[in-house]
Amino acid sequence: MPEKHVMTAASGRPHRERRATARQVAELAGVSISAVSRTFTKGASVSAATRQKVLAATRSLGYQPNLLARSLMTRRTELIGLISNNFDNPAFMEIFDLFTRRLQQRGLRPLLANLSGGAGTEGALDMLLQYHVDGVIVASSTLPPQFAEACAEARLPVVQAFGRPGGARAVNVVGADNLQGGRLAADLLCRHGYRNIAFLGGPQGATSTEDRLEGLSANLAKAGLRLAADVYGHSYSHEAGIALMRELLKRGHGIDAVFCGDDILAIGALDACREAGVDVPGRIGIVGFNDIAMAGWPAYNLTTIRQPIADIIATAIDLVLSVVDEPDRASQTRMFGCEAVLRGTLRAPN
Repeated sequence: MPEKHVMTAASGRPHRERRATARQVAELAGVSISAVSRTFTKGASVSAATRQKVLAATRSLGYQPNLLARSLMTRRTELIGLISNNFDNPAFMEIFDLFTRRLQQRGLRPLLANLSGGAGTEGALDMLLQYHVDGVIVASSTLPPQFAEACAEARLPVVQAFGRPGGARAVNVVGADNLQGGRLAADLLCRHGYRNIAFLGGPQGATSTEDRLEGLSANLAKAGLRLAADVYGHSYSHEAGIALMRELLKRGHGIDAVFCGDDILAIGALDACREAGVDVPGRIGIVGFNDIAMAGWPAYNLTTIRQPIADIIATAIDLVLSVVDEPDRASQTRMFGCEAVLRGTLRAPN
């Protein structure tokens, strides 16, 4: 509740009324101060009758619990660090929207650290420790795995979302099976009659790029095909997608399809084809990855490989909170399968 202001006769300056206190709520409700505290502490034991009295007194007085004071008692700040370096990718705007809303629904507050543009991870870790966050979610496949490992070494419960299993034993991982997603893309392109297939990826060292390419190449080989060309961008961005597709068109190689390791790269590739007068899907087929909202816009109507972003986010939050409650529990890896979403950037199957 906002603080009220009244004008004092002597000075003409606004005077702040004092906020209602837990003691005043307890006196009005006829309960102890500890009962008021338990009413606003998640999981604490309090009877239904006591809760009703406390909430009625709260509404009457306009009381708001002091979260900072409560954190001193519970040793929980209810802050969850949310770390990424992909803010130039619209997919991550959707991801952060889901993350922040789901955290807030759980009564938690995100503390966001943006590591785009080469920002150092040391400062981010220092900030997380200074604010005493309860846990950390690293939402990126391009951040060095050492960052998540450093969080774990600092005794911060940590989950890497959209990561790859097989790193530090202390780091929990939730993500999509990118190998399977790459295999899906290969099978889809072959089924639709494409034979000279290129890969257009994001940062070459990103685990998502590596795994999607590996899955694609493996199933092309099963079909007796080899990758026609591969190119990589500095980031998952529309700008990179346009530039890389221009490069592929300039090279030639008889390419008739491109699997892009991300939807925004694929949208950039589509725009480059339009710029060059290249028909999609007649001359070149294009497949993306993620299934962001823009992929379904009529202007793009992009065929893509969907990873279950909402499931990954919900699981990452559940997992980091379980580690907060049980710091010594064994780390876990939870991977989700992908599925193809057919739209208008592939020609009809053979």
